[in-house]
Amino acid sequence: MKTVQLVKHKNKDWEYVIKKQELKEPLVLVFGNRYMLEAKDVYKDIKQLFPDGHIVFASSCAEISSNTVNQDSITITAIEFEKSKFVIKTSNVLNADLDSYKTGNDLIKQLPPEGLKYVFVVSEGSFINGSQLTKGMSAAPADNLIITGGLCGDDARFEKTLAAYNENPKEGELVAIGFYGDTLEISFSIHGGWTPFGPERTVTKSKGNTLFELDGKPALDLYKTYLGDKAKDLPGAALLYPLNVKSTDQKQSIVRSILNINEDENAVILAGDIKENSKVQLMMTNVDHIANASERAAKQALEYRNNKPELAILVSCIGRKLVLDQRVEEEIEEVIEVIGKDAVISGFYSYGEIAPFNNEMACQLHNQTMTVTLISE
Repeated sequence: MKTVQLVKHKNKDWEYVIKKQELKEPLVLVFGNRYMLEAKDVYKDIKQLFPDGHIVFASSCAEISSNTVNQDSITITAIEFEKSKFVIKTSNVLNADLDSYKTGNDLIKQLPPEGLKYVFVVSEGSFINGSQLTKGMSAAPADNLIITGGLCGDDARFEKTLAAYNENPKEGELVAIGFYGDTLEISFSIHGGWTPFGPERTVTKSKGNTLFELDGKPALDLYKTYLGDKAKDLPGAALLYPLNVKSTDQKQSIVRSILNINEDENAVILAGDIKENSKVQLMMTNVDHIANASERAAKQALEYRNNKPELAILVSCIGRKLVLDQRVEEEIEEVIEVIGKDAVISGFYSYGEIAPFNNEMACQLHNQTMTVTLISE
């Protein structure tokens, strides 16, 4: 596996993080600030750097590279696989009448099933229903298929997200990269580090990913009461206080971030489904808990591997970035400390993380987690 990594900050030239070398038909992962990805020549410019590259774009809340967390920038990681193959397919939720389940299912079904070991997905993140998306992907007929990835981001603006394959980034787009190879080894893990607090409430009215009532009271009113003066900064302020959701049909509780609010209906819109009769609690965390959770995720992903990882793809959450603030690099440093400096680090801060629970296979949408995927050939 050969890699090149470079970063472009606003109004500056490209800077190589991993030294320049010739790569043959590389997979080119481009994570970046949404405004910068909207530049009309962005695809053409990167195509000049990697003329035979397979270029995958995803807008982010920040990008993760082998030595830092980059913001208001574009980070490229180009990978030439020496023993493995990959196939890239796209779909657009706007073309599927916003049917997130169908979009996810159709996307995975496009990939040739024979020998398919792993899929990395970047998805539109501003209006897709992540729960239905991951259910659709997991329902595609593939045995023991690992799927990880994330929902694209737009910092704390929540205006729109962009993704693309070999064209200028656009709205509504999803990209799936399917990996094939006899010696390909994939491992993964997720951890959060958030703690529930306050009273446990019952979801008394919800539909899909919209939460209307808790204990018979308007959900948005309750949220505003908890936030106090910070309520004026919704929906961004809610990222610091996600919901712990215990559903009657799920073994494990799941964390849900609030992506938007509906003032007219006094409702909150979550990143994924929330079912009636679920039990919910507010959650909180601190810098140390987040960093420790990232360390645990790295250790668990590394635990049962046969070979050292050559590439680590990290997808963390915008809510974690807001808590970490000026110390955002600490959780990345914890991961590097565990997996070592030989592995190339790539990734981004997202609106939702896609991965199975530890020791499971069906992928799920998570919020407020660090998802670590380790790859070697």
